[in-house]
Amino acid sequence: MINKAHLARTILAGATAALLAFTAACGSTSASSTSETVTEGKLTIATGEPAYSPWVLNNKPESGEGYEAAVAYAVAKELGYDQKDVVWTRSTFDSAIAPGAKDWDMNIQQFSITEQRKQAVDFSPSYYNTTQALVVKDDNKFASATSLADIKDAVIGAMSGSTSYLVAKDKIKEDIKLYNNNDDAVAALKNGQIDILVVDTPTSVNMVESKQTGDNGKVLGQINGSEDPNGQGIVLPKGSKLTDKVTKAVNKLSEDGTLKQLQEKWLSEYTNIPVLK
Repeated sequence: MINKAHLARTILAGATAALLAFTAACGSTSASSTSETVTEGKLTIATGEPAYSPWVLNNKPESGEGYEAAVAYAVAKELGYDQKDVVWTRSTFDSAIAPGAKDWDMNIQQFSITEQRKQAVDFSPSYYNTTQALVVKDDNKFASATSLADIKDAVIGAMSGSTSYLVAKDKIKEDIKLYNNNDDAVAALKNGQIDILVVDTPTSVNMVESKQTGDNGKVLGQINGSEDPNGQGIVLPKGSKLTDKVTKAVNKLSEDGTLKQLQEKWLSEYTNIPVLK
C-alpha cells in the first residue's frame, strides 16, 4: 500500500530540488550576462593578422602606433578602460562581419559601413572616409596610364567582399579578379598574375614603401569619386551592450578634433596622391 504522506514528501523534495537548481542556473546566467564585455573588466579588441601600416605599425596594435591602433585606444579611454585593460586579439576580415557569436568586443580593420553588413553586426560611426587607389609595377604596360579609360583592358585584382572590389567594379570594369585577402592580392601583382591592384589609398602607399610589390611597385593614382561616403567603422557583435557607448565615444572624438589630429599624425603623407578620372 502506498504511503501517501511519504509520497507527498518525496514529490515536494523533488520539486524543491528542481526549483533550487533552476534558481542557481538563472543566477549564473544573470551574473554572466551583466558584463558588457567578453571578459569582465577588460576590453578585447580584434584586428587583422597581419595588420599593416599606417593602420597598425609593425603589426603591434598594443603599441598604440598607427591610425587604427590609436583610434582604438582613444575609444577605450572614452569607455573608461585604461591601456593596460585592453586585450588585443586577431580575426579574419570575413569572420568579423559574419553572423554569430564573437570572442571580442570590438574589431577594427578598415571595415566599410554598409547596410548589408549591418544585418549581421553593429557599427560605430565612421572614424575615417578613405579613397581607393591603383597599385602597379612600373615595368607594366599600364604603368603610364593617366585615366581610368586607359586601364579598361588591364587585369585588375582586389580583395573579395571589400570596398576596393566594389569601387573597381563600379568605376573601371565588371571583370575583377578576386582574392581572399590583400596578402594574396599583392602577391599576385608581384608575380605578374594581375596588372593592377585596387586597395584603399593609405594601404597602397604602404604596400609600395614596404616593397610588398617588389622593388618596382608604384601607386598609379587614386580613383576619382571613390571616397567612401559611409566611411570605416568599428565593428561590434550584433546587439552589443557597448554599441551605444562606442557610438557616443566616436562622435565625441570627431567633435573635439581628436580624430582629425590622429589622421594628421598617421595618415597625412598617404593622401597627397594624383587622381585618375
